[in-house]
Amino acid sequence: MFRDALRLHIDWVKMRDVELSSQLKERLVGKVKAYFDEELQQDIGGFEAEFLIDFFVRELGASLYNRGLFDAQQVFNEKMDELGYVIQELEKPEL
Repeated sequence: MFRDALRLHIDWVKMRDVELSSQLKERLVGKVKAYFDEELQQDIGGFEAEFLIDFFVRELGASLYNRGLFDAQQVFNEKMDELGYVIQELEKPEL
């Protein structure tokens, strides 16, 4: 039963697109506009900046998400190794 529920949750997460909150998107629009102004000496509007952000999220989002999962798995594995050592230290000598 737990495995079925976990599988349904995993399938649901896989089907979702990478989405940004409106607050984050607003901050990113400001950063993109500033970048274009400072680095490229070009003035772009909020619509153009948001369009560019949507493009990068669509094209790069899955790769960045997958890298985050990989990094999380690495940290998890390291912590599990540490836990294994701690458990070994708790073992009592056998007679």
